[in-house]
Amino acid sequence: MITNLFPAVFANATIGIILSDSHGRMISVSQFAQKLFGYTEAEMVGQTIEMLVPETLINLHKNLRKSFNDHPEVRPMGHGRGDLYAKRKDGSLFPAEISLSYFHQDQVLYIVAYIIDKTYKVEAERALIEQKNRIEQLNAELEQKVADRTNALMVTLHQLELSKDELSKALATERELGELKSRFVSMASHEFRTPLSAILTSADLLNKYTTTEQQEKRNRHIQRIKASVNHLNDILEEFLSVGKLEEGKIEASYSLFDLSDLVTSIVADIQGMLKPGQTIQLEQDCPGKVWLDKSLIRKIVVNLLSNAIKYSDENKPIRLTTWCRDEGVRISIQDQGIGMSEDDQKHLFERFYRAKNATAIQGTGLGLHIVAQYLALLNGTIDFRSQLNQGTTVTISFRYENNPAH
Repeated sequence: MITNLFPAVFANATIGIILSDSHGRMISVSQFAQKLFGYTEAEMVGQTIEMLVPETLINLHKNLRKSFNDHPEVRPMGHGRGDLYAKRKDGSLFPAEISLSYFHQDQVLYIVAYIIDKTYKVEAERALIEQKNRIEQLNAELEQKVADRTNALMVTLHQLELSKDELSKALATERELGELKSRFVSMASHEFRTPLSAILTSADLLNKYTTTEQQEKRNRHIQRIKASVNHLNDILEEFLSVGKLEEGKIEASYSLFDLSDLVTSIVADIQGMLKPGQTIQLEQDCPGKVWLDKSLIRKIVVNLLSNAIKYSDENKPIRLTTWCRDEGVRISIQDQGIGMSEDDQKHLFERFYRAKNATAIQGTGLGLHIVAQYLALLNGTIDFRSQLNQGTTVTISFRYENNPAH
């Protein structure tokens, strides 16, 4: 009895049902399917299923049908290929949701297609999407208003931050000036007191040496006074150089000159500064003239050589090498002195900074700061390598890029 009900179920189903064979010929079509596609049963039975497929997809559908016949399974059609469309008798297309099942009877494969018109579903989804877009638009407008208000608040906060930063910078500058002042007072009290004390002591002693036989002692104290005065002059010269550099009153004046002759002259002039047993080993490789500021190069080399002498012990050699080619110039000064720690090297070019192991040695803490300023004027570079208690190597370099003389 139940079997007799199957035709009624098939005929009155509320979805389209089409039964076809493995060749795609339709065997039976439900009433709902006839209505869905606009055909009569007679017009559909015996025809291939491709009459319901959009023309552009007929060949693809034939290949897919063959694939399904080879490996039949219960599944929805078009999985992973987007929306499916079916074709009515009048040629119009409608979105469809299609599921496939199959069965065998007398070893013959039959395929059942279940078809649902998704038009109303698609329209509902479209309306839902429109509503969603409207809500998103309203949300975006609200977010924009919030963003505008937030930006206005951020501008106000930024202005407050700028005021805060300006205040912080002013305080930092004040602290830096305070530190510089402390360093200067400490340096000046030491550097000025020592030569002035020597001058006063020697002057007092000169009054005691009044006889001719004491002329040698008088000469020794006179030389001591001269050396102290020269030291004070050097300190004042460094102060003046820093002032002129910071005010922009010193400019590079380029010319062609023989670097070897200049360095040889500097080494000869500086012999009086050498400690007992100290020597300057000079190695020069400058076959031609160089295009630099002769006065600034002299000041730089004198400063670096003076440091090497000052911070090296007696009987220690100092090596000075020069190298000149068309592409540039390199001057290197190497000593075996007290060296500098990595921590002190971080403050290498700061004004009035003295390394911890050099506070007992005369110096203003301005020498390398001035050298760095001179190098900046000449577009030069400095390479500083030092190890504590091992020595220091300072190399300055100048490249001849866009130079009229090279």
